Amino acid sequence: MKRTHLPLNGLRVLDAAARHLSFTRAADELAVTPAAVGQQIRALEDTLGVVLFRRTARGLELTAEAEAGLAALRGAFLNFEEAVQAMQAGQSSKALTIAAPRDLTAKWLLPRLAAISVADGEMRFAVMASDEALDFTEANLDLAIRWAEGPGNLEGEALESDGFVTIARPGGGADVEIGWPGCPGEDATTPVRVADAGLAIDAAAAGLGRAVVPELLAGGDIASGRVVVLGEARPSRLGYWLVAPVPQWRQKKVRALIDALTI
Repeated sequence: MKRTHLPLNGLRVLDAAARHLSFTRAADELAVTPAAVGQQIRALEDTLGVVLFRRTARGLELTAEAEAGLAALRGAFLNFEEAVQAMQAGQSSKALTIAAPRDLTAKWLLPRLAAISVADGEMRFAVMASDEALDFTEANLDLAIRWAEGPGNLEGEALESDGFVTIARPGGGADVEIGWPGCPGEDATTPVRVADAGLAIDAAAAGLGRAVVPELLAGGDIASGRVVVLGEARPSRLGYWLVAPVPQWRQKKVRALIDALTI
């Protein structure tokens, strides 16, 4: 059934004016002018086809028609407030769904989520493989991490990184390049090719050759001594971005996670 269009702003003004029996005091409450209150009431009367107020010697009075609807109107506004509170209650939830590339999840994200969970035992995470075509609403996503030049049409914040680094096994390995889709200079002639940058790090650590990978991704393996950096880091126009549509981005639990991941 098609719902009747409700003049909610006018009804809100009616509620305030009825409580105060004064357009001036209603205007103070609503932070508008008395003239604006009068205009809203007249527009509401035109819409409803009834007279809502009469001026008498004693001041402003409600008509019988206005009195007849006030209890239901105020009950409706209470229901609106409860609905808003129910929707905002999700902000206190500590369950988040995150999408990220598989290699970033394994090499960078999971260790950080584990540390966050240790610090707050109520945190709950669901992590899924990212896809550029992911629908945030359909997938019930709170946050995604993408390898890109920027956030695109989403809200976003970059994860700090030195760009690309060339890595190899400590003491050296095979004198060949390890390629992966998207790596600088990767082509069909690369001697060793793997599915992603995470596997390229593992291949380098195994001694299969040297790999050019995102510094952020290799940070843990570099810090542990599993691989070493050869030469200087290379700046990159690409990077890892935390992204989400505006509604998800503004959620307190998402903002808290972003803060924790970007420390």
